[in-house]
Amino acid sequence: MIIGTAGHIDHGKTTLVRALTGVETDRLKEEKARGISIELGYAYSPLPNGDVLGIIDVPGHEKFVHTMAAGAVGIDHALLVVAADDGVMPQTIEHLEILQLLGVKRGTVALTKADRVLPERLLDVRREITAILAVTALADSPIFETNAAQPGNAGVQALREHLHVQAQMMSARPKDGLFRLAVDRVFTLPGQGTVVTGTVFNGQVKVGDTLVHSASGQSVRVRSIHAQNQSSDIGVAGQRCALNIAGLAKEDIERGDWIMDPRLLQATDRLDIHLHLLSEAPALAQWTPVHIHLGTKRTTGHVALLQDESIEPGTEARVQLVLDAPVFALPGDRLILRNAQASHTIAGGMVLDPYAPARKRRSPERMAYLDAMEQLITRHDFSALVAQAPHGIARSQLIRLSGHALNDTTIARTIQLPVANGDALVLGEQRWQQLQTQVVESLSRFHEKSPDEPGVNSARLRRMALPGLQNSGYDALYQGLVDALLAQKQLSSTGAWLHLPQHTIQLSSAEQALAEQLLPAIAAARFDPPWVRDLARDHSAGEEVVRQLLKKLSRQGLLFQVVKDLFYAPARMDELAALTTDIAAQTRNGEVEASAFRDATGLGRKRAIQILEFFDRIGYTRRVRDAHLLRPDVQWKSAAH
Repeated sequence: MIIGTAGHIDHGKTTLVRALTGVETDRLKEEKARGISIELGYAYSPLPNGDVLGIIDVPGHEKFVHTMAAGAVGIDHALLVVAADDGVMPQTIEHLEILQLLGVKRGTVALTKADRVLPERLLDVRREITAILAVTALADSPIFETNAAQPGNAGVQALREHLHVQAQMMSARPKDGLFRLAVDRVFTLPGQGTVVTGTVFNGQVKVGDTLVHSASGQSVRVRSIHAQNQSSDIGVAGQRCALNIAGLAKEDIERGDWIMDPRLLQATDRLDIHLHLLSEAPALAQWTPVHIHLGTKRTTGHVALLQDESIEPGTEARVQLVLDAPVFALPGDRLILRNAQASHTIAGGMVLDPYAPARKRRSPERMAYLDAMEQLITRHDFSALVAQAPHGIARSQLIRLSGHALNDTTIARTIQLPVANGDALVLGEQRWQQLQTQVVESLSRFHEKSPDEPGVNSARLRRMALPGLQNSGYDALYQGLVDALLAQKQLSSTGAWLHLPQHTIQLSSAEQALAEQLLPAIAAARFDPPWVRDLARDHSAGEEVVRQLLKKLSRQGLLFQVVKDLFYAPARMDELAALTTDIAAQTRNGEVEASAFRDATGLGRKRAIQILEFFDRIGYTRRVRDAHLLRPDVQWKSAAH
């Protein structure tokens, strides 16, 4: 268990920690000279069951509230310290508010300097403390009267025994997440190198593990671990750990950084959060400047409202934080907001989406997505989130959003399509069926409109069926759809054409016999095949008979009709498509001009233009002024495949 102190300056927090543990947490010369805590202090106490209790001592001065907030994140139990002579003071209240906003639900109160006041005063302060705690999650926390300056004080002893019992009763945090440690201190040790300390938010780490430093993205190797001030081979969620790391110098790391699993590494400067505005704070208007405390990091930014009206004191709402510097966060992380002058705590919140968009942030679709994120945070249920991603969501993104490695049972009833770098696109089964239906219905409408066409190539079908998915980021989704429909025999492929299985062209025996004469003649002529009239003359057949037969063969994918009465063999079109690609690769802008194509093929200018316009028509290229550009999302499908 990790305990964090809280309370006003000079109420005896550091003296109490020293009495409880024997550890002096003020280590800086300035702290000793001034008699106040400036930095975070750390103390540990062994427990009868073999565990170790950790205590973070925070400064109480109002100028160091940002340091207190960095120390309070990740604690399990609050030790609220109130001096009997002063009673409840401003930083008592502010520290208590911060604890509440960070979600701390267990606590104990130490009533210090009890020897300095009369019993009546002790009773009054007890009542005051009970009243302010009554409306918080720390209501009914026990209060111990102490005199930490007195050796063997009975109140301190009773408090110590209580804290030890609480620590031994507390359940261990889940260790199944991906590792994150929020750095609150960095130093070097002679002969060992760089050491970072902080609270482990998630997961576990072992000696020899390779992690990453958030700010630089640099890999680091864990050389040794101290967990709860004891040498260990492993550190787990809920412990304070010191990691001796190789790969970075002390100067490269600062408080606010993370040491984390590489799979979590993605910075952001926009957070959608669920915000609770304190009742004493002013109304929160659009673009209010704020200081943000997240993990151990402090940064600045502005509040973008997701509603028309201001947020009233004492209420809750969703807002977007637009940050002045990138941060690293997971859904469910708690944060603190202070005013522009950093003089008062005004709100707290929970991260809903750490990768919030800049546009359409108020749309109904966006609100539904945030609903799904809340379901993921509270119930660890991915179903609503996957359903809110109509074109799929990367498996790596689900890992970042959940903070967990995923298995097939975690995201059951989904379709997973392999993409680059070993990732996968995850899509809900219902949405997958809807997209398949769109493709099939689009192709069916095409057949109704153009019954004599053999079908469409893959790129054209994509534009017809899924016009909003032309970006290369959706390549895996579309190819997965086509592959699945082909496997299910809802689509068929003939040459370069995709068509419905029932859309077939049958030849009579006479047509088959004539085709066996015409096809070799067309292929043998390479880039300059005979026209219909020439084929009819050479094979003693009617011109219309040849024309209709070649159209049928085209619909079967055995020929390409470039212009009226001119047909090319698929193998020859493969060669022409390859020539087009070669020419494009040799030009600065990837352009193919008719003159270059003419020279490469040995054809006349008119024929070169006819072929290039055919490529435009079927979607292999597109015309830009007098040139033709290869479409980046299209690959020519060879007749050999």
